[in-house]
Amino acid sequence: MKNDREILVALAGNPNSGKTSIFNALTGARHKVGNFPGVTVEKRTGTVYAEPYNIIIVDLPGTYSLTAQSLDEKVARDFLLKESPDLVINVIDGGCLERSLYLTTQLIAMGLDVVIDINMWDELVKSGQSMDIDKLSVLLGAPVVTTVASKGEGVQKLLQAVIDLYENKHTVHHHPPVSYGSQLDDLIVEIAAEIEKSGLPLANSNSRWIAVKLLEDDVEIKAQYGADIEKRPHLRDKIAHAQKHIKATISLDPYLAFEEGRLGYVAGIVREVVKKRSVNRMQLSTQIDNFFTHPFLGYPLFLLIMWLIFYATFAVGQAPMNAIETAVGWLQALLDGALPPGPWRDLIVHGIIGGVGAVIVFLPNIVILFFGISLLEDSGYMARAAFITDRPMHFLGLHGKSFIPMLMGFGCTVPAIMATRTLESHRDRVVTTLLLPMVSCSAKLPVYILVAGAFFGAFAGHVVFSIYIVGIVMAIIIARIYRRTLFKKESLPFVMELPPYRWPTGKSLVIHIWERTKIYLQKMGGVILIASVILWALGYFPRNTHYSRNYEVEIQLWQNSVDPQAPEHIKTLQRQMVYEDLEHSYIGRIGKFLEPVFKPLGFNWQMSVSLLTGFAAKEVVVSTLGVLYQMGDDAEDETVSLAAKLRADGITGLSAYTFLVFILLYTACVATILAMKREIGVRWMLFSIIFQTALAWLVSFIVYQAGVLTGF
Repeated sequence: MKNDREILVALAGNPNSGKTSIFNALTGARHKVGNFPGVTVEKRTGTVYAEPYNIIIVDLPGTYSLTAQSLDEKVARDFLLKESPDLVINVIDGGCLERSLYLTTQLIAMGLDVVIDINMWDELVKSGQSMDIDKLSVLLGAPVVTTVASKGEGVQKLLQAVIDLYENKHTVHHHPPVSYGSQLDDLIVEIAAEIEKSGLPLANSNSRWIAVKLLEDDVEIKAQYGADIEKRPHLRDKIAHAQKHIKATISLDPYLAFEEGRLGYVAGIVREVVKKRSVNRMQLSTQIDNFFTHPFLGYPLFLLIMWLIFYATFAVGQAPMNAIETAVGWLQALLDGALPPGPWRDLIVHGIIGGVGAVIVFLPNIVILFFGISLLEDSGYMARAAFITDRPMHFLGLHGKSFIPMLMGFGCTVPAIMATRTLESHRDRVVTTLLLPMVSCSAKLPVYILVAGAFFGAFAGHVVFSIYIVGIVMAIIIARIYRRTLFKKESLPFVMELPPYRWPTGKSLVIHIWERTKIYLQKMGGVILIASVILWALGYFPRNTHYSRNYEVEIQLWQNSVDPQAPEHIKTLQRQMVYEDLEHSYIGRIGKFLEPVFKPLGFNWQMSVSLLTGFAAKEVVVSTLGVLYQMGDDAEDETVSLAAKLRADGITGLSAYTFLVFILLYTACVATILAMKREIGVRWMLFSIIFQTALAWLVSFIVYQAGVLTGF
């Protein structure tokens, strides 16, 4: 039994309306907020206490309607129908009132108690628009509150409106029937009366809304009530007759007729409540879009923007990265001298600090990349990127909406896969998910920075940018192959909303960067730490005592020698002893076993092992190399960077570039694989693992062998 001191509230609204900002402001949560569709792809829950109530707020996916054509629409509608929230907060962008009220009419038609929140009120006022809030409240039969979520303004009034509506204190509160035009309204009344008369089980719905959905041939409602309607032939025949009547008299399919009716109803409300038309706040955005969405200029501008982000990732991040790298080396040297010799010192210095430290040095670069991507998201440019890529995406058999998850994939592939729920077609969801591993997520960036920085110097930024381009080219090629083989059906048409450009707020940027950086840091203390310890143990055991004793005897002889070259010989013998121990260890045996598979690609056994461990998380590739190469050196070399040790091991620039190509293309991490299983099923998950790994090997083989033949 529900607690009468607990209020369940659904938060619904269009993408870009500030819905998630309202959710964060009400609950104190720090969920991602972005100025492009597809950010919220599943419902999220937060709680706020407002005496005497405990208010549970569920943030539904941003959606323009409740027709349940896409997964996000289905998630929203299923929650409203099946969970029976006490009321709904409908967040509206005041500058796009007509578009926003389309969803509002659907909420009201469902018979839900609604609080209308006109968000971004400051922008509406600045635009010169004037709106009669009281009249809007009367027409919709719902309390109306104005807020500025980014500044926290009006949030407490919104919370109080929720409580007042729950306590039935709003005098204007009622459920006005949504009018679709007199002809359709008459048919609705007739079918609704027949529904009630026939005793059709309505569950949590009202007869008028069910009548509209049945007349529209709503797939979900027909599936739910189809069997019951067949048992009621009189109701079935009346619905069929009404649909024929609509087609004959209005000359439209019933669904389109009701859509037209809703739009007319909304337009009438807007005419009543908007006293002064605003100066079009999209005008400046349109002028800017003359450049950013230009059919020819748009593409080079997009590439230039992305190149600048990657260049800044290296150029700005180099100094703090060097500082962290120096600090890690200093800490290793300090502990190496302070701790007694033995396995515990080796574990701490080489295993934990060597593994985790090898990854944490790239934190500044990650922060800079996240900052750049957050700027693009919050400003509204990401929607433009999806718009300009719509034409080339159609060439791949997809559309611009599929590009949104791909852009999100630059941060992390897991939420990008979840964002495919906004795609209406199951085919598009599967294809987009299968292509996402070719997008370079932030977990791959430390590998790119390490290898490119070690072997390509001042050109490192250009090399990393080229890897991203390779990923795009490969995605195009593979998508074309999919389109001609596994997925021949054409994609659905797509209309992309271009929200107005907005200045990103400092608070929003900080939240975005911190949320993403926090995940990176959590990996330091989680999967990367565990992997580093396991790798150290595999590299430390079993001890090669027979060879070690021989080396120790020879080292002792040189220590007693007066030869001036003795110190250099001793150092060489010590390094050889450590490396032979490492090659004899479990990890060395695994590496030697894998080496023949990767030798045609120019990889040594250490690189081969890192690819295996990278399946846990791509950052583990760096920590693996850090552990293996740190364990292969003596104490005097603790402050030498991992990049320098890679260069000293005889790895060529061609091998290094090929390694980056393999990292780009091979199978995704465990978390991504599990997300694939959840979203597209086991069969496609297994296909992705096998296909991506085979593709990575084949492309890397071609790159390396072509480089060898041409003398690179």
